[in-house]
Amino acid sequence: MSELPPDDSDRFEEIVDAETDRDPDLAVIEAGSRTLRTQGGPPEADVPARPADPETDKALREVEAELATRWGETKLEPSVSRITALMDVLGDPQRAYPSIHITGTNGKTSTARMIEALLGAFDLRTGRYTSPHVQSVTERISLDGAPISAERFIETYDDIKPYIEMVDGQQEFRLSFFEVLTDMAYAAFADAPVDVAVVEVGMGGSWDATNVIDGDVAVVTPIDLDHTDRLGETPGEIASEKAGIVKQDATVILAQQPVDAAQVLLKKAVEVDATVAREGLEFGVVSRQVAVGGQLLTLRGLGGEYEEVYLPLHGPYQAHNAAVALAAVEAFFGVGSQRPEPLDLDTVRKAFAAVTAPGRLEVVRRSPTVVLDAAHNPAGARATAEAVGEAFDFSRLIGVVGASGDKNVRGLLEAFEPIFAEVVITQNSSHRAMDADELAAIAVEVFGEDRVQVEPRLDDALEAAITLAEEEGEFAGGGVLVTGSVITVGEARLLLGRG
Repeated sequence: MSELPPDDSDRFEEIVDAETDRDPDLAVIEAGSRTLRTQGGPPEADVPARPADPETDKALREVEAELATRWGETKLEPSVSRITALMDVLGDPQRAYPSIHITGTNGKTSTARMIEALLGAFDLRTGRYTSPHVQSVTERISLDGAPISAERFIETYDDIKPYIEMVDGQQEFRLSFFEVLTDMAYAAFADAPVDVAVVEVGMGGSWDATNVIDGDVAVVTPIDLDHTDRLGETPGEIASEKAGIVKQDATVILAQQPVDAAQVLLKKAVEVDATVAREGLEFGVVSRQVAVGGQLLTLRGLGGEYEEVYLPLHGPYQAHNAAVALAAVEAFFGVGSQRPEPLDLDTVRKAFAAVTAPGRLEVVRRSPTVVLDAAHNPAGARATAEAVGEAFDFSRLIGVVGASGDKNVRGLLEAFEPIFAEVVITQNSSHRAMDADELAAIAVEVFGEDRVQVEPRLDDALEAAITLAEEEGEFAGGGVLVTGSVITVGEARLLLGRG
């Protein structure tokens, strides 16, 4: 059968009309007691739809609508003055807990989720702030591994709304969408309260709204070219912005970096007396082998080796993310400095085995297999292409690509060209989406006209790709990879019955 799930195609118009009204893609579970959290295991990865209570759903939509009136995440005025002013009137909630701050070009969210899982396994109450969201804005603010409930999201916004309006009136520009969400996260973490916050930057580092925290541990995932119009045209220039999260006396965990980026980051560490741990030297991946549903790793941490660690995610890049996450948590606990012994191996194994990463090589359907991946720049696409080749034995892979207009779409398409037999070009509902015909013109130059099909509606694109994948027969090993944008992946996830 190549049809989409019943009724889901009718929901596509609703998605287009209300971009911000995506359903949560993770379980909305309010945190219980620490004992119950430990016994209950990790939260479920899939969730119900909008709040069942009509009044709660209405209130959440009103908050989403108010947030949508503010500057979006692509319109920036590089400054932390507004968020600093708001933090000040709120009593600096971001200083109520220690934090791990994460920047880089790719792998930030997956690394943040791994760090969160490790900290939670050691019985710490965590707050996690990541962006962008896959389906619901509430995903961005998590407590104990699950997005805050719609009710708590609304309450948090209502609590700080008067202060937001006060600061708006004092500044040249109103607080942006991302600045307000960042403040909500920091306030929610203080109110919980959390033992540690895991915070992913939105863009860059030095002037990113999240940078009002002083991270005890600063993590830099691999730096590559992205947002070059705002951050710089070389890895070294981009690293200069991202190095802004490295604070006085912090510990810096560096993933493998281009030489010019590494030089910039190390120089910054020296300037602020930070301690540095580098992947490939102080920590790293000792070995990895493909396993059912993921991979089996031996990781070298700051305190020794951790053998037979199962990670239910695909690709070499996720193994490296795991090494970075482990080193970050070791550094947070003082392993390698205050304490010589490594973390408890069984706890580490349990934490990694429970990691989920929605929209990152996520299988959402079988016969044919449909995989979702949020790669949106050339470096991410190259990593995804490598991982697909390793983890899946597709005889014929069809791509569904919907990208944002401000990205290097040619580089992204060129990275996928070797693994796609054909590509279906589409577009998502975002105002940032590249027009399907414009994207298709580039795709024809990369793939050739015979390998490109255009379906502007995402539901039609999915249907077409699934049909193409089935052409070789039910048991021939055809598959579909949906990629190009987090928003494309989120909307496909809904259409395919997840979330």
